[in-house]
Amino acid sequence: MANKRYIGDLFLSRRWFLLLGGCVVLFYVAFFVKFLFLPAVAITGFILLLSLLEYILLFFARGELRATRAMSPRFSIGDENGVTVTITNSFPFKISAVLIDELPFQFQERNFNKSITVGYKSETRIAYTLKPVSRGEFAFGYVIVFASSPIGLIRRRFKIAEPTVAKVYPAYQQLRKYQLLAISDITLTGVKKVRRLGHSLEFEKIKDYVQGDDVRTINWKATARSSNLMVNTYTDARQQQIYCLVDKGRNMKMPFEGLTLLDHSINACLALLNVALMKQDKAGLITFAEKINDIVAADRRNDQLHRIIETLYKQHTQFKESDYEAVWTVVHRRITQRSLLLLFTNFETYSSLERQLPFLKKIAQRHLVCVIFFQNTLLKEIHETNPDNIEGIYIKTIADQFDLEKRLIVKELRRHGVLSILTTPQNLTVDVINKYLELKARQMV
Repeated sequence: MANKRYIGDLFLSRRWFLLLGGCVVLFYVAFFVKFLFLPAVAITGFILLLSLLEYILLFFARGELRATRAMSPRFSIGDENGVTVTITNSFPFKISAVLIDELPFQFQERNFNKSITVGYKSETRIAYTLKPVSRGEFAFGYVIVFASSPIGLIRRRFKIAEPTVAKVYPAYQQLRKYQLLAISDITLTGVKKVRRLGHSLEFEKIKDYVQGDDVRTINWKATARSSNLMVNTYTDARQQQIYCLVDKGRNMKMPFEGLTLLDHSINACLALLNVALMKQDKAGLITFAEKINDIVAADRRNDQLHRIIETLYKQHTQFKESDYEAVWTVVHRRITQRSLLLLFTNFETYSSLERQLPFLKKIAQRHLVCVIFFQNTLLKEIHETNPDNIEGIYIKTIADQFDLEKRLIVKELRRHGVLSILTTPQNLTVDVINKYLELKARQMV
């Protein structure tokens, strides 16, 4: 342990090598110019003496470096997450150092270092952000500091700030943005306002009439019993079951802007279920691939959103064909009340829909089903080009054929009473929440 502290943590600086390299050159010249030999010996001895002095200051002087890493225990996928490292110096002199934070391997960042200066009995903060593009546990290692005194010839290594683990969850930072939709009719950027088609069938309370209230809601019996006009107020029907069915098959592995389609679907699913809970509906979740993986029964308990987040953050894409027959079996057995089922999947071709359509039709007989799948943005870009050669025309023709199949999928689903949303990954969350609010306004949920 002593050798590790006094020798293993000792590192020579670039300045030390440059000075000693100069001394070597000076000795070489002194071989031809004799009077330079003594100055060369004196300079070399002085450098070594300074090195010894700095070694004593760094390894034997009373003082130490301390570090704390401040960050949220939960990171949000696809968002900028802040990390702050605070370095405190108790040495009786100023410290110049290079700080290295051992980041999780998922970031593939191998050259993360910061140059810092910490004065006597003071502290310095280093702030930076990380943008994870996958979910799961991210293990941080030590904060390593290579410190030197004002002399700057040698460095001492400090391993401080103990390793820790941060869990990367779906994009929960965006939840607050969409919470406004659940409590008001404010229109957010990119979110359309849905015209309500009438009152909900659920009565809320009787209140005094104020200017602007709908006169058709006047409660004449309550008005007769009091000296003021009284009106009935209504609210959206509550306690409806909303389930998100997340397909984790190989068709959801396709990447878009650093995230897979599964990641985008999980982010949208979390935002939607949060709005549903604030709308007093019951939120549930089913994930599946070649088999059913996780089931969170629809409920409105206080920790329901936390249960959903804990389930979603550990989901990963599988590389097998998804089993929709198993989905139909679970829905038939476990969801007895008519519910809104939002299926997050991706059908690239019409034939891929045909294989699963019989099971979707069976589910739609008892529930309101909405299939969410994705437009291929690359094909859209190709469609908008004007090729001037045979190869370009051939590629555009194929792209148009795939785009046509997407539109045919929408028509086929509608023909069998299944709702659908064909959207792009960047608009997914907005479009899904819009659809839910529209169905609520039409009293279909």
